[in-house]
Amino acid sequence: MKSLPIVRTVPNKYKLYIRDKAIERARTRIIVAGNDPRKLSQEDLEVVVREEEDKIKGSIKEKGLMAVLALLGLNLFV
Repeated sequence: MKSLPIVRTVPNKYKLYIRDKAIERARTRIIVAGNDPRKLSQEDLEVVVREEEDKIKGSIKEKGLMAVLALLGLNLFV
């Protein structure tokens, strides 16, 4: 069975969106730390962006879990 082209592009759109947000957050994080993003090496920039991507993905997973629990009527914070 062939997969539809749209099915493959949707995850890529999310990956690109998450990557763009991670780059924005990494740039802000570097500036707040008092460094210049242009002075950091490519490897250092990639590490910071990867950390931000992981934070964003973790946040999405956490919010998704809370949404599922809310749909089921479960409240863990009582």
